[in-house]
Amino acid sequence: MRDRLGQRPGPQRGHLTGPNPTDRGKKGSKIHLIVDRQGLPLSIGISAANLHDSQALIPLVRGIPPIRSRRGPRRRRPGKLHGDKGYDYRHLRRWLASRGIRHRLARKGIESSRHLGRHRWVVERTVSWLSGCRRLHRRYERKPEHFLAFTAIAATLICHRRLAK
Repeated sequence: MRDRLGQRPGPQRGHLTGPNPTDRGKKGSKIHLIVDRQGLPLSIGISAANLHDSQALIPLVRGIPPIRSRRGPRRRRPGKLHGDKGYDYRHLRRWLASRGIRHRLARKGIESSRHLGRHRWVVERTVSWLSGCRRLHRRYERKPEHFLAFTAIAATLICHRRLAK
């Protein structure tokens, strides 16, 4: 079946969308971030709203670009990674340790999330900067490549504003 423009109807909300467990099952997307200590985005990804956060960690860490340092070779991995209880899985801890990344992940049932508060607010602040962009607050694009491109543009603007000061 084709519409009046001769195009086939696509999926209603696009790819990489899924029922949001916190928003009455409406379809939506999540933005995943890895930021540095100042809140500058290092790696960005998107996924369906019903995908667990732990499944996005490995692609995000692999997506960190090499960072130039004043002395020595470029750093290809972070020295330490902080995360909340959503990332507390044995296979993720082993994977991070095998890459030589020290991890500080809150453990389920043992630690409270309050101890990570001073590190986590940096990520939450960056997420609020991203949600200030109207184009990202509600997903208008059907193609995930377009939504990821707008997210990357917003992250670039955040980096420019922070580094211009």
